[in-house]
Amino acid sequence: MCLVETDWLESNLDNVKIVDSSWHMPQSNRNGYEEYKNKHIPNSVFFDLDKNSKKETDLPHMLVSLNEWEKIVSKMGINNNDKIIIYDNSDVISACRCWYNFIYFGHKPDLVKVLNGGFKKWVQENKFTETVMPNITLTKYKAREIKDLVKSKNEIDENIIKKKFKIIDARSIERFEGKIKEPRIGLRSGNIKNSICIPFYEVINKNKTFKTKQEISKIFEMNLKDINSNTVVFSCGSGVTACVLALAYSLINDKYLPRIYDGSWAEYGKI
Repeated sequence: MCLVETDWLESNLDNVKIVDSSWHMPQSNRNGYEEYKNKHIPNSVFFDLDKNSKKETDLPHMLVSLNEWEKIVSKMGINNNDKIIIYDNSDVISACRCWYNFIYFGHKPDLVKVLNGGFKKWVQENKFTETVMPNITLTKYKAREIKDLVKSKNEIDENIIKKKFKIIDARSIERFEGKIKEPRIGLRSGNIKNSICIPFYEVINKNKTFKTKQEISKIFEMNLKDINSNTVVFSCGSGVTACVLALAYSLINDKYLPRIYDGSWAEYGKI
């Protein structure tokens, strides 16, 4: 199970490494780091999704190199055997993207969890928050890439013919069907041929918690012939909400490791 509840975390604050991975859509006019400085879960460090993504590309949120990831995690004070709890205060449940990054770079999946309901639920329950910035002891984190967990545009194109895996798009139905313009400039409307659409918010409750396993199973069963498949690949606009669906799918398929088309529509939809 890749989720933990707020009560569990409250009882284990000193036994885990806690990461605030809040990221907001540009049009929201919110700054995750500024919000973190104003109030955060005790002992948590901040993970900046934009800064900790590949710089040598015009595509958003692409995975960094192995060496760069090791530096990023070492500066966060995280060791290879640490249990990591990731949370966010985001409408797009951005903690899931950080969760995916850790799994892609070889952290044991059973040691990486997302806080169900995130910071919003934590605050609503009047649990303790602080403004004090943590003292971080640098580590020497070692990573290993599980390259099968990321798909390239070439692999996506090849799959249209060979149909080795199913592509599920986490964008809204309106964007998927091309009925509204893409929020990013320079992208056409539409979708990847043969892909299907499950908007990420369908697996999330209003309070930002994930729906039950039974509810999530029904959602995927409506779109997949086999919910035990380990070859499902998720896509979205820029690789963030795809990870929300990947986490939801892993809740009902405990053998599944998240597979993401990293370029997503930001790459595939280029005019």
